[in-house]
Amino acid sequence: MPRHGPVDLVLRSGKVITLDENSSVCTAVGIEGDRIRVVGGDDEVLAHVGAATRIVDLAGRAVIPGLIDAHAHLDREGLKGIFPSLSGVRSIDDLLQRVAALARGAGRGEWVVTMPLGEPPFYEDPLAAIAEGRYPTRHDLDRVAPDNPVYIRPVWGYWRDGRQDRLVSIANSRALAVAGIGRDTPAPSPGVTIEKDSATGEPTGVFVEATAMPIVELTLLSMIPGFSHACRVAALERSLTAYNSTGTTGIFEGHGVSAEVLRAYKTLHARKALSVRARLVHSPAWQALGNADPAGFLAGWAGWLARGLGDSFLRVEGLYAEFGPSADLLACARAHPYTGWAGFYYDCGLPRDRQVAALTAAARLGIRPSTISIGFLDIYEAVNKVVPIADRRWVIQHVGRLTSDQIARIRDLGLVISPLSISNIYKRRESGESGAARPPGDGRLMPLKSLLRAGVRFGLATDNLPPSLFHAIWHAVARRDRHGNRVEPDEERLSREEALRAATRGGACFTFEEGERGRIAPGFLADLAVLSHDPLTCDEDVLKDIVAQMTIVGGECVYDRG
Repeated sequence: MPRHGPVDLVLRSGKVITLDENSSVCTAVGIEGDRIRVVGGDDEVLAHVGAATRIVDLAGRAVIPGLIDAHAHLDREGLKGIFPSLSGVRSIDDLLQRVAALARGAGRGEWVVTMPLGEPPFYEDPLAAIAEGRYPTRHDLDRVAPDNPVYIRPVWGYWRDGRQDRLVSIANSRALAVAGIGRDTPAPSPGVTIEKDSATGEPTGVFVEATAMPIVELTLLSMIPGFSHACRVAALERSLTAYNSTGTTGIFEGHGVSAEVLRAYKTLHARKALSVRARLVHSPAWQALGNADPAGFLAGWAGWLARGLGDSFLRVEGLYAEFGPSADLLACARAHPYTGWAGFYYDCGLPRDRQVAALTAAARLGIRPSTISIGFLDIYEAVNKVVPIADRRWVIQHVGRLTSDQIARIRDLGLVISPLSISNIYKRRESGESGAARPPGDGRLMPLKSLLRAGVRFGLATDNLPPSLFHAIWHAVARRDRHGNRVEPDEERLSREEALRAATRGGACFTFEEGERGRIAPGFLADLAVLSHDPLTCDEDVLKDIVAQMTIVGGECVYDRG
């Protein structure tokens, strides 16, 4: 007989990949409330069944601990559906038919705003599919929407590749007039070019931005419809479903979140509608705060940034840190408090000397920073000489190439890191790039096995490109780029179990929760994913296509593919 009464839910007749210390594989798991009570064989677990116990027959399917995305940008996924897509446009005439239909459905004078030209999710080389081989101009758009301001948004550059620098957006004449943009309008920052007609000197309606983050829609065209609170809440709900559908049950947003993103999370949390455990880091807006001494603000924020505020589903703690800000980012920051696609504040950076002082103050106050720059390794070491941080798991994300010396320094400081495989393995600019062929001092690309051997804690991350962590798992195991080439050095490949541990327990390490999440074991939170394929035995290239048949968070089914 069960010791504590019957369990609430039993998953039986499956392949339960526990990822415990012994790499145990069982057939069943029993859940009581929001915790796992028992793991073992069918008979062992079924001994805990009562009259009200729900029993799910897995029919041999694999079960893993819920995935934890170490750099998610979860809120962006649902935002992609707010504005109409231009997917499938193959000519300027195709585009004009789309715009004409949108204008017919809009009121006179109402804005018509679309997603970028090109194919999602990466929007690579949009002109390759356009028969005319050029972007439309204001005059093209005027033909079908003379009475509506029209704006075709630029791509969020990191979808494509953050190192590529040609973001193009187009406005018609009515939009230019509403915005007051004419031949003498200055560019809002050095990264923006307002294209002009060579004969008349008038704007063509085409804007080119040499940056990864759009500037025009936050400056010259800041009056276009943006993401309202209602939009963000609805989008966040869609995002939760998208991430749950691939087995993700937790995220770490170490790039920082703005107040408007946090407000959307809090709205859903109040409705008890969060189905992903969210750990959010605060994004400071130093320019908006008057560029005052950060130490003073940190002292006031320490009560919630150090200890954190929230519960097991929504928690905010820690501080995002960045170098800067650049002139382009300061231009974007004029839209404060609106943050557009970013979801973090554009003026969150500080010059190097001020950053050292700020993080030294943070260390004294127990505030943990997170950054996306490996350049912060030097700063973390400088702080460590004043205030020891070796047991505090300070964070570096977006990690790509590392030397052996850097790995040792990361280990010695006790940092947690999230290597970014989508950019450094899958979407490399140079299809023939070889990590082994580079000079030894340049380090190795995505040295995951070396990190593992060194004892460095690391998680896997999507960066919302795309939202499935199984892509990152596949990158870690297969090390193949988008052209199918193997990314050297080959010895840095992880085994499938190692990659699964990085995507579960590794993510839990970012918030000191590896004793609560990341395994299927008695006492752990009942965050589980029932999968479409067995990640330990399926064909290697199938790894990236695995989806969840069922996702359970805190003992509750939050996604069921049916």
